[in-house]
Amino acid sequence: MTTTGIICLVLSYLIGSIPTAVCISKFFYKIDIRNYGSGNPGATNTFRILGKRAGLTILLLDIFKGWIVVTLACYVSQAPPHSQDFVNLNISFGVASVLGHVFPIYIGFKGGKGIATLFGVVLAIHPYACLMLNGVFLIVFLLTHYVSLSSICAGISFPFILIFIYGNNIVPSMVIFSCFVALLVLVTHQKNIERLLRRQESKIFIFKKNGNGPTQSS
Repeated sequence: MTTTGIICLVLSYLIGSIPTAVCISKFFYKIDIRNYGSGNPGATNTFRILGKRAGLTILLLDIFKGWIVVTLACYVSQAPPHSQDFVNLNISFGVASVLGHVFPIYIGFKGGKGIATLFGVVLAIHPYACLMLNGVFLIVFLLTHYVSLSSICAGISFPFILIFIYGNNIVPSMVIFSCFVALLVLVTHQKNIERLLRRQESKIFIFKKNGNGPTQSS
């Protein structure tokens, strides 16, 4: 990787590290979202605590973080789009941004689960597969109202979608990346999986009004 590529890799991590939920909760709502609900500085917890407007804002910003870093490859790579080298650069920048979101340097390396940022990365690299993953997420969510379970199912389905639907047109590194996504989703949702097994996971009803206000975590 060239010097410019390394600089963009670091920049991707730093962009991914921007704690959007923490910034918005502190600036606009005068609270630290990490002290409420699950304590997770992500879109789902923001949605539960601060409502739909704040949650949707965080969701879109986190998606944008993943999408924008992947587009950096267009400015630093001379390889043809969709070639092995170009896709590898896409993936490198995307993974760096996701790791930044999960382990953000700005707030002590304790960040969110990275699902929205991952969505942005996949959207930029393979938009058609991303639409199918979104379909999996929505179906599971509408049936169960569990964001965590929906995210897990979508993440696990990623490698299968690439292999069985787009297998002939996918570079090997993309399949490896999809397996990384599935593994990362399982690892970052370990506590959610435990709560799901105990039937203690919180549900979200997007057409219902949220609770009376923030509930501070213990």
